[in-house]
Amino acid sequence: MAAAAAVPCPDTMLRLFFTIAALLVAQAAPGAEETPTVRVADPFVEFHSGPGEGYPVFFVVERGGEIVILKRKTDWFRVRSGGGQEGWVSREQLVRTLSLEDRPLRFSDLQLEDFSRRRWEGGVMGGDLEGANALTAYGSFAFTPGLSAEAAVTQGIGNYSTLWLANLSLLSQPFPDWRFSPYFAIGAGAVYVVPSATLVDAPDRLDAAGHVAVGLRTYLTRRFILRIDAREYLVFTSRDDNEDLIQWQVGFSFFF
Repeated sequence: MAAAAAVPCPDTMLRLFFTIAALLVAQAAPGAEETPTVRVADPFVEFHSGPGEGYPVFFVVERGGEIVILKRKTDWFRVRSGGGQEGWVSREQLVRTLSLEDRPLRFSDLQLEDFSRRRWEGGVMGGDLEGANALTAYGSFAFTPGLSAEAAVTQGIGNYSTLWLANLSLLSQPFPDWRFSPYFAIGAGAVYVVPSATLVDAPDRLDAAGHVAVGLRTYLTRRFILRIDAREYLVFTSRDDNEDLIQWQVGFSFFF
């Protein structure tokens, strides 16, 4: 279905990746490990309407005021003032507050155990799809530490055609606590083939496909994962014979 590889133009896939990343950030993320009450030591602490500097400041708590930490999203914390006002405060400001015992507040950075407790994950991978250069963007949600659902889109570019693969997968990760954690997957989707413009008589094709996969996730640091993946697709063509596609890929992802 794809011949000798050509150098791909990945702009389309990169835009898709950043769209997936933005959607993941907008979803719920792991909360803080505890919900302490702290006392403001700076002249004031600013409450933002959302978890980011781009969200407006709508409330401040002055020095000596108390705030309760409700949950964490990356380096932003949802908090509640003594008067019941809720908003988002940056980690930079919270680390300068004090506990009720007048001790500096400390937050632990993400560790290996956070990797096994992740809920949302997104990333990009590049590799080979039947001799064509391929780029994949994906996002996944973990129901349990060992079971997750994943949606992925792959673009493979060869000399004679461009392939688009859209897939939904169910992934089993039997050892989620391991730093080098293998996984297995099964799923289904669709393959769309767009012939090269030079092949004027070749029509576009849309076929259903199923796949199995095996791979390895390696926790790197903070929120980053290295991922290696091998997949075999069975394409159910409209012709008399079905087709097999083999894909190898490696890439990076981040989790929440």
